[in-house]
Amino acid sequence: MSSIFNKSDNDAKIARINSLTTESKALWGKMTVDQMCKHCTSAINVAFDKQDVKVNFLMRFLGETLKSKVFNSEFKKNSPTAKEFVFTNQYDLEIAKKEFIESFSQFARGPQTIKIIDHPFWGKMTYENWDKLMWKHVDHHLKQFGV
Repeated sequence: MSSIFNKSDNDAKIARINSLTTESKALWGKMTVDQMCKHCTSAINVAFDKQDVKVNFLMRFLGETLKSKVFNSEFKKNSPTAKEFVFTNQYDLEIAKKEFIESFSQFARGPQTIKIIDHPFWGKMTYENWDKLMWKHVDHHLKQFGV
């Protein structure tokens, strides 16, 4: 599997992000391309302890229970997300892409860039867990926009 921590794999994902334009339309879901970039950046920033997510005990238990299944399969279309990752306004796409790329590119410096080992929803995370989660999440949303 490709890795967020591998520079060439990371650069290939960034090339896909760079190919997003204002003409990019979602193949499913409600987000616009700029909202998707903000969404992904926010989710990535959890790893760097730059984004808080409030999760109740029941949801935390659910996340810990489903982690292995979700991390080892394709992400489902139209899955629910935390309110902290929902963006409904319009944003400047070039700025949103730049923030997305800056956040994602940090992973190429290696696993030590990750500051949170205890994810608010998924529970205890290894670097391999973070790698799978971030790779699959970003890939899922890039596919959503046809890139």
